[in-house]
Amino acid sequence: MSIDLTTVSTHYAVLHHGEEKMVLDELQPDTDYQWQGFQFRTLPNLGRELSRFTTVNDVHFGETNCGVTHVSGSGPIYQSELDDPHPEFMSRGAVEEMQKVRPDAVLVKGDLTTLGTEAEFQRFLDCYHSAFREKLFYVTGNHDAYHDEPINSGTASRIDLDGATLAMIDTVRPGLTGGTCYQRDLDWLDALAQSTTQPILVFGHHQLWDPATPHRSKDYFGIQPDESEELISLFARRPSLRGYFSGHTHRNRVRRFEQSGNRPWVEVACVKDFPGSWAEYRVFDGGILQIHHRISTPQALAWTEKTRDMYNGTYFEYAFGQLSDRCFVVTRN
Repeated sequence: MSIDLTTVSTHYAVLHHGEEKMVLDELQPDTDYQWQGFQFRTLPNLGRELSRFTTVNDVHFGETNCGVTHVSGSGPIYQSELDDPHPEFMSRGAVEEMQKVRPDAVLVKGDLTTLGTEAEFQRFLDCYHSAFREKLFYVTGNHDAYHDEPINSGTASRIDLDGATLAMIDTVRPGLTGGTCYQRDLDWLDALAQSTTQPILVFGHHQLWDPATPHRSKDYFGIQPDESEELISLFARRPSLRGYFSGHTHRNRVRRFEQSGNRPWVEVACVKDFPGSWAEYRVFDGGILQIHHRISTPQALAWTEKTRDMYNGTYFEYAFGQLSDRCFVVTRN
């Protein structure tokens, strides 16, 4: 059983050995360390902390089977207990851990449900709204909008925190898996970028299409090519737009595109199965840190250790990503 280096922050690192969580603390910022074959560098000290917030995505209330795909022979498929299915206990674990960092806001980036039913949506609210109340903000994902009466998160949300402005946009095309970026939201982001001097972080459910991709898909799994290029162009024109953060792919990944420079286009892995992720953001006067966390309640770790071998054993490498995909600095300018 291997040891995984899950998290690196300014003063600590977290490793997991199966269902055991190990914390190396009292570390120094921006310093190289070696431990049992791992080499890593702690995140830098970015000055005075101004605010903090957390995010989750792909919580999938209502799901009971994990690893289901349309491709035959790509198992294994796992089923959790019907009286306490995995979306319930994974989200309980995420809520418990996020509460400990006392976030100023909690953002949920879509796929609140599996089938988009009101009963599933109510279970989402029972878990997250009951814990965070007015600090909770959410957008929907494709799973919330496959049916005749999709769950609707409403208009775009602006959340002003000390040191940063958060902007949540709707990327869902009702009835379809792939997403879009609506002109109304592009115009809204453009106006927002002109109205504030703070760095703006943008959040939506779907990831972007890479403009360097040779094939221009007519039905991309994420935001469609034309709309992706429009959003990237907006970032290139507006330097206050500092990063875009999504879910949908169930993986940890950071990409940067030539046109938008050093700004990260981020995907964060799902709550519901391996690695069982939530992300913490700490806003400082010298920059912003993303710190990835693996939900580490005993029930969550038992489930995510089981589900790490899905899709013929390829899921671990795909979903976990590199350390630089999980923990990094978002610059303020």
